Amino acid sequence: MTLLRLRDLDVAIGGTPILAGVGFDLAEGAVMGLVGESGSGKSMTALALMGLLPEGATVTGRADFAGRDLLALSETALCGLRGREIGMIFQEPMTALNPLQTIGDQVAETLIVHGAARRAEARGVAAERLARVGLPQDRFPLSLYPHELSGGQRQRVCIAMAVALRPKLLIADEPTTALDVTTQAQILDLLTGLVAEERMAMLLITHDLAVVSGTADHVAVMQAGRIVEAGATEAVFRTRAHDYTRRLFAASAHRPDRRPPPPGGEAPPLLEVRGAVREYRLPRPGPFAPHPALRAVDGVSFALGPGESLGLVGESGCGKSTLTRAILGLDALQGGEIRLAGVPVGPGMDPALRARVQVVFQDPYGSFDPRWRVERLVAEPFHLTGRPDDWRDRVGAALREVGLAPGDGAKFIHEFSGGQRQRIAIARALIIRPDLIVLDEAVSALDVRVRAQILDLLAALQDSHGLAYLFISHDLSVVRAVTDRVLVMQAGRIVEDGAAEAVLTAPRHAYTQQLVAATPKIPEDWM
Repeated sequence: MTLLRLRDLDVAIGGTPILAGVGFDLAEGAVMGLVGESGSGKSMTALALMGLLPEGATVTGRADFAGRDLLALSETALCGLRGREIGMIFQEPMTALNPLQTIGDQVAETLIVHGAARRAEARGVAAERLARVGLPQDRFPLSLYPHELSGGQRQRVCIAMAVALRPKLLIADEPTTALDVTTQAQILDLLTGLVAEERMAMLLITHDLAVVSGTADHVAVMQAGRIVEAGATEAVFRTRAHDYTRRLFAASAHRPDRRPPPPGGEAPPLLEVRGAVREYRLPRPGPFAPHPALRAVDGVSFALGPGESLGLVGESGCGKSTLTRAILGLDALQGGEIRLAGVPVGPGMDPALRARVQVVFQDPYGSFDPRWRVERLVAEPFHLTGRPDDWRDRVGAALREVGLAPGDGAKFIHEFSGGQRQRIAIARALIIRPDLIVLDEAVSALDVRVRAQILDLLAALQDSHGLAYLFISHDLSVVRAVTDRVLVMQAGRIVEDGAAEAVLTAPRHAYTQQLVAATPKIPEDWM
């Protein structure tokens, strides 16, 4: 039975067309994938269905949901539907959750607002729903705040909120984008399990074609605000009738042309990590008990040569970020040492040494000051070396190297797309010509076509400048494509080290095998 029938959905904002003629059917208990590159209209379609479009938006068309036209309902009527009959999981759980409220209160709020339970009863239901999504009360009390949870755990809280009243339709907007492969597999299993148990329908918005292949019954491909191809998932994946669909698939499997890794020899390593240890003191379990210690980095050793590309993989909490902070000289070690070009690295390191290593962060927008123009943002690393007289010319050259125009330096960061912001972040890292660039999940939030472009850019820059990369990612396909060697980290230790192709094709350690097995893959016979 059809639960949602969308026909001729048009959306314009300020007179600019955003969606044109969007339509599809979603049956009870079915999962539909909505795929396409950033800006194609996927999230805007979901916001139109929820009545959450920005001010100034105009909507035409019809969205029949359980006998009612969602596009014709008043705000009061939509408030009665949101949470009760239609739940939504947003892409970024930390911004979707209230940092001042406990997780128990936030899940209970859905029940209280809709009059489904009194406060005491609502907390009991909240505990049950949180336990259902893998957060039992004995380990995750209702009194916890969002910042006390990992990314995957916060996403589970968002799922508990969305399904608290057992809605008929669940809209999941990029629910696994920033999660490691094992957590992603758990969240996808959880969502498909809830759909099966509750007989709810799910609209899964994602740019990951492999996720869609293993989760969705039907798929619709969006381009520039229109659905260009739709049908049963296997049929669409096998035929790929539209040119845009074929280009999406080609981008998802794209591997940049890279020069061979530099030959080994007598040249000293650029980066050496020897027996690195980093501990954190935890709260006392009791009033008179000693403080336990968490060893986040436990005796890690490796070397990175000039011009080499090294991948560092592992699930959330394995110690990747802690090790990275130590490599960047932001945190001190309690044991071992880190050397860059033979010189010790630490919080008090010389600015000239610090200038030899730069970083590109996962969220470029969050790493930029929105009040500054791009030229000032890109020039920021000059504080380590001194700002030259021709700094504006250098900024223009750096922007040109990453595929932007020198005139873009006069704009603000909010005027750019996600892929363009990542290019600006790379330009900022390049501006003082470092020897090593640390890329921390630099492409995880990008759609497949933009990701392919950024990977090509990184390969070209490495070839032209002889850069060394430390590539931190949970996406094993990306690591395989852009690194020479890979380190696998578990519980603060390196458990496997070797050539990227060998480690990710035939892993020896059980943990690496688990990571590879959890990675979603499109069935080979579908391609």
